Amino acid sequence: MSAAKEAKKAKKAEKEARRAAAAQPAAPEGATKLSGKDYERELAKLHVELVKLQQWVVHKKLRVCIVFEGRDGAGKGGTIKAITERVSPRIFRVVALPAPTERERSQMYIQRYIPHLPAGGEIVIFDRSWYNRAGVERVMGFCTEQQADRFLAMTPAVERAMTESGIILIKYWLEVSEKEQTRRLEARINDGRKTWKLSPMDLESYSRWYDYSRARDAMFKASDTPWAPWFVVHSDDKKRARLNTITHLLKQIPYEDLPKQKIELPKRQKPHGYQEANYPFKFVPELDWRPSA
Repeated sequence: MSAAKEAKKAKKAEKEARRAAAAQPAAPEGATKLSGKDYERELAKLHVELVKLQQWVVHKKLRVCIVFEGRDGAGKGGTIKAITERVSPRIFRVVALPAPTERERSQMYIQRYIPHLPAGGEIVIFDRSWYNRAGVERVMGFCTEQQADRFLAMTPAVERAMTESGIILIKYWLEVSEKEQTRRLEARINDGRKTWKLSPMDLESYSRWYDYSRARDAMFKASDTPWAPWFVVHSDDKKRARLNTITHLLKQIPYEDLPKQKIELPKRQKPHGYQEANYPFKFVPELDWRPSA
């Protein structure tokens, strides 16, 4: 194929991708911006329900696996933090695997994820998952097109085996707009609290918006199944996205509020002659945090 024909084909593919993106429904906008106070109030209510869910999962020895995928800057980490900040990390276990080692690259692709699947009484949250192969690996050339296509062909059967074994599998894709992704990534450049979130890989990925769009579309087409469907979360408004995701998650796992035993603090033991030790403790300095004049 000549260079001119290749350029024409690429231009046509990009035009189709833009048309598909424009056809997607826009995120519903609230009548007013959600205030921090309103957000914290609603989040506190949902946290109470997440604790009830946690107790139910332990009681019934359920196995729950939640997958979070999405573009860089879509808000996966913040959503996961909102879910887990008031529950036990021993029950709600977050898995964010690093790049595979040389040994892991020689294994069957799914092999390194299998040990992290939930046991009875666990909720495992994957901050990116086996779908790396359908997204970043495919777009960035870390796997071949044949490997990516084979992954997509095999994944529905693997996930069917997971769900038929009793695992409750829930998959979320956080969708952020081009404009909002740009704003968030630019904010990371000059914010010392966020610079660790911006890697050379993120910068390279940013330039390949439509390559990621095509990879996402192929992933949905192959793996959005009745037994393991994808749920898309509009995440331009982070606060609403977090509340919407948690509300939806709670509806995916029927749970009940277990009876609570009345709890009373026991009486403390008497000192029986104990005296505080005369030891030169190394105390952390107590600083004056009042704002300077």
